[in-house]
Amino acid sequence: MSADRTTGVPDQAYPSGPGLRPHHLTPTDPPAGFVGRDHAAFLRATGPDYFGWLHHVTAAAGCSHPIRLAGEVATVDKATGQLLAMVATADLPDGEIYKPCGNRRHAVCPSCAHTYQRDAYQLVRAGLVGGKGIPPTVAAHPAVFVTLTAPSFGPVHTRRTNQHGNPIPCRPRRQAVHCPHDLPTACHRIHAEDDPALGVPLCLDCYDHHAQVVWNTTAPELWRRTTIALNRHLRARARTLGIAWMEQATASGKVRRVPPIKLSFGKVAEMQRRGVVHYHAIVRLDGIDPTDPTAVIPPPDGFDVDDLAAAVTHAVTTVGFTTAPHPIQAAGWRIGWGEQVDTRPVNADGDITDGKVAGYLAKYATKSTETTGHVSRRLDNDTIDLYADHQGTHPERLIDACWTLGAHRDWQRLRRWTHMLGFGGHFLTKSRRYSVTFRLLRDARVIWRRTETGHEQAHQPEETTVIVGLLSYAGSGWRTTGDALLANTAAALARERRQIAREETLAAA
Repeated sequence: MSADRTTGVPDQAYPSGPGLRPHHLTPTDPPAGFVGRDHAAFLRATGPDYFGWLHHVTAAAGCSHPIRLAGEVATVDKATGQLLAMVATADLPDGEIYKPCGNRRHAVCPSCAHTYQRDAYQLVRAGLVGGKGIPPTVAAHPAVFVTLTAPSFGPVHTRRTNQHGNPIPCRPRRQAVHCPHDLPTACHRIHAEDDPALGVPLCLDCYDHHAQVVWNTTAPELWRRTTIALNRHLRARARTLGIAWMEQATASGKVRRVPPIKLSFGKVAEMQRRGVVHYHAIVRLDGIDPTDPTAVIPPPDGFDVDDLAAAVTHAVTTVGFTTAPHPIQAAGWRIGWGEQVDTRPVNADGDITDGKVAGYLAKYATKSTETTGHVSRRLDNDTIDLYADHQGTHPERLIDACWTLGAHRDWQRLRRWTHMLGFGGHFLTKSRRYSVTFRLLRDARVIWRRTETGHEQAHQPEETTVIVGLLSYAGSGWRTTGDALLANTAAALARERRQIAREETLAAA
């Protein structure tokens, strides 16, 4: 992946062993028993420019499914526009450039997901303690960690604990009660964390799969309305405290009145085992500088974390709407949050610290529908029958519900996001002023590699050239399984060496 840069002496960078560095053999003389992946790795490793190829693919070395690009790369003078150099990929190893796929899902590409997770951690944490362009004063702003869940669409198997944290039976009942389909509505088992029954409805026929996929597809709109309600409640609180609105000059020269406070947030959507999303969010309260709308300043005196928590509770309990009608549900579906809402203040001394919150959100940002047992790419008429079954498993019924409801012209988005069980929103979003962007973090990583001494990058003169890629898509994935073996092994060893170096540096300090 892009963060894995193999450096140092080649003899120390790559392992010895069968199929990796057999320099005493030739590509035409493979050892007996070398077939498939081993034979492909042998041919690559004994090629005339093996280490040149390995250096060429370093940027994507750990990626499971890299993107291959072909064309030309031009170097242009920024001031004059003069073409300084032109490199054709035909002159490079394999005639292509390898680029990491960048997929955030750990089940698809662990290497790229690890990079995404580290970036997500930095993005979330910068909004709590500052850094990377965010002032450190944000650490004193009121902030809460909020968990918002979906309502119930039917009882499912789950892990439950008592007030002491000890596990208790799933759904105990004193009297044996059966559903209309003659299945018990009780479960006296204590489920293990890896129990495949977790998230599965007690009765698949009683469960409202249609309502669940509709909730998934409307969850982003529900969040948008919730943030609006939050702002309104806080502005009403400002009026109660007697805090006056401020005047701000617009680009046209007019003057408008603006509220004294605003919300900033970072949010992650997590897919639960039952196949419905719920949100984890950091909500921070900021002030407004009428002379500089981009400034991040503390809120006015009088606002504290209790006001913010009260605003969240009010918004979550009052916000709701009804969807457009559907032939299956003529009155539409009522959309609102579930009863399980958790709001906790973020502080440096308590249980909810900035590091814990950032790590928590970053971890869930790399997960998706695999927790439900379903993994697929976008579905169409040719592939839907492989995954949908209205009388099948829980995920199969959710997929069938998406496809069935999406047949209506006003609900076609459900078919587009069938592979995501109806959810079409981003899994990590933030407000504009909450923190830095992923692009800024990626650009900083590129500069770090190009300068090779990241602590000196701030003192580098402004770049006078621009790199322009005239590239087109050539394919996806490694050319052979042998290439994947060699590249991923080199990347794994590079990661291991860097980890050892970090540990030794910390131990020495």
